[in-house]
Amino acid sequence: MASVAHTGSASDRLQALGLALPELRENPYYVDQRTVGSSIYISGQLPYRDGELLGQGMVGRDVELGTARELARHAVLNCLAAAVQAVGDLDRVRIVQMLVFVASTPDFGLQSRVANAASELLIEVLGENGRHARTAIGVAGLPLNSPVEIQMVCTAV
Repeated sequence: MASVAHTGSASDRLQALGLALPELRENPYYVDQRTVGSSIYISGQLPYRDGELLGQGMVGRDVELGTARELARHAVLNCLAAAVQAVGDLDRVRIVQMLVFVASTPDFGLQSRVANAASELLIEVLGENGRHARTAIGVAGLPLNSPVEIQMVCTAV
């Protein structure tokens, strides 16, 4: 895991990694997040950047492990952007649970390694607030033939 000093704000740590939260596009069929009490439910996020899906295909056949890990990082950035929509500040976000879907061949078996990339980024940016319960599962397919989709539950702190 890359090391960024856990000083300053979460936004400062994100910037030190050379990253920024993306703008999420509205969808007429669902919302990116829903807040109930202090809980924030984040809709499944695909690895979009600037409105473009960054990859397609099955991990283990069309998509290499390293590429899938990068796609997971982009998807989790979109999750963080949705969480910030709810609470207004990255420093107020605590990740409770993350569910990582990996469209992969039946024999791939490294879904957790794909998910680790997203988990590592959350911890680098949010510190202890980024540590979470997690499930990583292989699936036969995802929307738009995306290799990765991430859903999260967060809380406001």
